[in-house]
Amino acid sequence: MIIGRLIKCNCVTILHFLSLEHFFMKLAKGLGIATIAAISVAAVGVQPTQAAIVNYNFIVDATSGSNPGQYFGSLKYDDSFLTGLGLETLGVENGLEVKFNYLGNTYTEEDDEFYDLYPIVSFNDGKLLGLSYFVADKFFIGNENNLDVGGNIFYEIDGSVFATEVGTVRYSQVPEPFAVSGIAIAATVGLFMKRKKKATLVG
Repeated sequence: MIIGRLIKCNCVTILHFLSLEHFFMKLAKGLGIATIAAISVAAVGVQPTQAAIVNYNFIVDATSGSNPGQYFGSLKYDDSFLTGLGLETLGVENGLEVKFNYLGNTYTEEDDEFYDLYPIVSFNDGKLLGLSYFVADKFFIGNENNLDVGGNIFYEIDGSVFATEVGTVRYSQVPEPFAVSGIAIAATVGLFMKRKKKATLVG
């Protein structure tokens, strides 16, 4: 019963009724360290069963060309269209949205030269490969050798068609809010148990 309530409650609710330390003192007394650790792992590992909108941030590291520097963007998509098997590609029809800040301007998926066929984002066995995203006279993110598969190379565009490789793109997934809450609970449990052990040794 206590385990079920802990997983369903959020930290705000717990703090509203009990101080966090008092809560874990009662929990530790009734369940023990091993059970608390299991609860923490469960809180981190629980995933929603339904499809979710997945968010990524990306950083362009332009190391050469006319405008070296770092540029930042984000993308999101609906993962219900993915199987996690083999090479897969999602586009705007699958909820793909892109934002990229470059040289003081913000570009979106609608700025792609071939919208709404592009941009696309590609995966191999569920692992993100990157975008294929082309804005005329500005830039291209992807792999110029295969425009139908996303990649992690950044190109400057000159005259709409001439692409010069000037950098790379790093992608990082944004953690889901529930996963962050679970990690916070696990960290708090660890801190409390260390304090309790220290107090026992002093006493």
